[in-house]
Amino acid sequence: MTTAKPDQVFQDLGVEGAPLLAALHEEAFQGGEVWSEAAFASLLSIPGTEALVVALEGQPAGFILTRTLLDETEILTLAVSPRFQRRGLGRQLIEKIFPKGQIFLEVSVSNSAARRLYEACGFARAGVRRGYYQDGSDAIVMTSKI
Repeated sequence: MTTAKPDQVFQDLGVEGAPLLAALHEEAFQGGEVWSEAAFASLLSIPGTEALVVALEGQPAGFILTRTLLDETEILTLAVSPRFQRRGLGRQLIEKIFPKGQIFLEVSVSNSAARRLYEACGFARAGVRRGYYQDGSDAIVMTSKI
């Protein structure tokens, strides 16, 4: 387990956080599939959907968006601003949701950095969703081992 540094603040956000989440997502996924403010607002209005944001040095640095249904949680997206990457924030966000129980996610076959992060956090490959993303690329389905 990694530990939060004194200058890190974790905060839950609701629908009111949609503009911030959209901005962070766009920053993190430059040139990729970016979610709109309306998409985040819509997702956050669904019961069981939660956003956890981490701020570092007083600035929003990243977030994890999850949806829990019964005993299973899906990581819908995880984004860390390029300015704050390689500081363990993605791992910390993932570790914060481990108490939710069984977790699964989809990650692009081309996103090797994210796949390595999930594997380092204890996720294992469970399958493939062909043509899952807008660009036609496949998604690897991963599940937590806990």
